[in-house]
Amino acid sequence: MTAEAPLTAAEYRDLLSAALEEASHADTRAPSAHTLFMPDSHRTALYVDTTVVPGGRGVGKTFWYRSLLDEGLRELASAEYRISRLRRVIVSPGHGLAMLSDSYPGPQVLRALLADGDTYDIWYAVLLNALGEPELRALPDWTQKVAWVRANPEPAQRTIERADREAYDGNLVHLLLFDALEHLHAEREQADRLVAGILRLALQMRFGTRNIRLKVFIRPDMFDSARQHFPDASKLSGYAAELTWTRADLYGLLFHCLGNEEGEAARRFRRITGWDSDPDGGRHVPPLLLRNDEDAQTLLFEQIADPFMGSNFRKGRPYTWLPNHLMDGKGRISPRSFLQALLTAAERTRTAHRDHDRALHQEAIRTGVQKASERRVEEVSEDTPWVRLAIKPLEGCQVPIDKKKVLELWAEANLSAALAKDSALYAQQDEPRLVRTGPRHPDDLPRLIDELSALGVMTPPRRDGRLDLPDVYRIAFGLGRRGGVPRPKV
Repeated sequence: MTAEAPLTAAEYRDLLSAALEEASHADTRAPSAHTLFMPDSHRTALYVDTTVVPGGRGVGKTFWYRSLLDEGLRELASAEYRISRLRRVIVSPGHGLAMLSDSYPGPQVLRALLADGDTYDIWYAVLLNALGEPELRALPDWTQKVAWVRANPEPAQRTIERADREAYDGNLVHLLLFDALEHLHAEREQADRLVAGILRLALQMRFGTRNIRLKVFIRPDMFDSARQHFPDASKLSGYAAELTWTRADLYGLLFHCLGNEEGEAARRFRRITGWDSDPDGGRHVPPLLLRNDEDAQTLLFEQIADPFMGSNFRKGRPYTWLPNHLMDGKGRISPRSFLQALLTAAERTRTAHRDHDRALHQEAIRTGVQKASERRVEEVSEDTPWVRLAIKPLEGCQVPIDKKKVLELWAEANLSAALAKDSALYAQQDEPRLVRTGPRHPDDLPRLIDELSALGVMTPPRRDGRLDLPDVYRIAFGLGRRGGVPRPKV
């Protein structure tokens, strides 16, 4: 640390607003050197031989998918994570949100291809296309490409063998990336079939070749359910690394955002907190204590936020209180929700507590959690609209709630019929962004509880049988909790 005067509350508040406004939209913007924060816990996910990368909404699956497709960002990741093989890869997209018909079929084409046979053949064609199989690449559409795979098994295998041999001789790895698998098909059963085809191919390449690999970014519940269609998927569990965020990771990300903002306030922040003056590849890297040490992070954050969430420590300290109230039902925290809550808290403090001696007022932090809950519910409703349909009948209830009461409310709302209607609606859409997955068992209400728990929207039943919703979903869905963060007043 230096003897330079710390930033004032107003300066910290302005820096938070400027830095987090950009970070809160990271899901819709291409990653850059400045936004590339690399938690230690994500290192294993980037190993070339890590095949499956499970992660919930907003934890970084698409961020890493896009970053690995970018040669410059791969170089930065290779250097910081000390993964030299990332410098020797040929990376291709196998599926993603972008419409890249030269690389992989879109949702409408996939629906047509599903009727023709094994989903494995679809992704085998995508792989051969990426490897440059000349006859297949000369064909004008994916229907013909998949048909070529089925009609030419021996030439297809020879292409794989040749590409693997050449990559081995050249000390390279062909890496095919998959993301946005929840957008494969509107019907969950069909989406699971398509995912199973990807995982079968991934397993075959993992054990059948030396230098051809797939990396599959996937929601944990989809990875679990794919095993119903492909039992050997369990073999891939040994080559899986989930994207998780510890509390220290989240605050490390916050300080990374502040230190990589432009302007004099960010430069002063870096000097005050002891950053290296030489940027690494165009980005500033926080000192290790600010990345990994909770004590050091707490000391700095309590210069930014109120020390307590009330009049004293009994109400909690913001450093621990904030992430605790943003956890989903499986204890996972989305960095997007975390940054959204802090951005809202800064803006709320500016308007309602302008003269406060901290950049973040404790009541504004509560408002930030409310806003983060609203956004989290919007996100889960975009990806899985059936979740909103399932929780809507519970609106106004208090949690924890008896499982029997939940099933009664669902039956009264005729939830199974509503889910069937919703699935049919999305199945008719032509736009990739509108493709969504429904529940696996819409007619089995008790099993819907298991699916909601797998998504983290509900917590597993307590010993007394009662069910709970974590605050990050409960608040915006309109359920109450005695003594909990209240729902925003309309």
